[in-house]
Amino acid sequence: MALNNTYEARLVQQETAVGAGVQILLLALLGTAIGMGPAGWLTGLAFAIATWAVLSRALHRSRPRSFGPANRVTLGRAILVGGVTALVADSFESSPPVTLLVGLTAVALILDGVDGKVARRTGTSTALGARFDMEVDAFLILVLSVYVSMQLGPWVLLIGGMRYAFVAAAKAAPWLNAPLPHSMARKTVAAMQGICLLLAGADLLPYLANLGVVLLALGSLVWSFGRDVAWLWRNARVVSREAAPAATQERVPDSAEELEMLELAVR
Repeated sequence: MALNNTYEARLVQQETAVGAGVQILLLALLGTAIGMGPAGWLTGLAFAIATWAVLSRALHRSRPRSFGPANRVTLGRAILVGGVTALVADSFESSPPVTLLVGLTAVALILDGVDGKVARRTGTSTALGARFDMEVDAFLILVLSVYVSMQLGPWVLLIGGMRYAFVAAAKAAPWLNAPLPHSMARKTVAAMQGICLLLAGADLLPYLANLGVVLLALGSLVWSFGRDVAWLWRNARVVSREAAPAATQERVPDSAEELEMLELAVR
């Protein structure tokens, strides 16, 4: 729905600016608490600026009446993800406090089930809010896979990179952009990724147990993506077959000779 005046537009944009400010405040608190190095600071600041810029552009294009309570919850999750991102980047220089990293991640994962409920109860569900929520989820999984890969190996990056690989593939194969039917299995597998990676990252279990947990997450993710790609492929073929007869019926002969041949065929 379009904005009624520039004041509402300015107010919506102010919320993203406040989010960026809170993100920087969180980075300052983390830096003070653990003595975060340049890698953590730069990565955290880059995350804050990128989130503010992308979200501001999306809001400008969709022009909502207000930012909405559900988006505020998702923005809070994004701020926590920014803190996790900074800690993971800092872990390349020094060992971060695992308790702090696990705490921020756990809260972000718990809030993942809150923003959707808030949107439904307040009647503020939007395509932008759903996309915002999905992108925050995907980036958190990517960051966690980077962290766990330092313990178990680079193959763990397949978990965080699979969704981005799917998006890239959709650029070359547009049929992958078709909407998918609702699936509780897909949602369950998506939720499993964060939980499994968090459990492995906490390093509470023996190495083999952590390995098994992450392999379970990867296997379920491959199954989920494979099932969705197969459905999209079958759906694209059905649509193509249905469109072919219609295209044949509506086709206009290119020349008088072709028209004459068609008339002869009918006779």
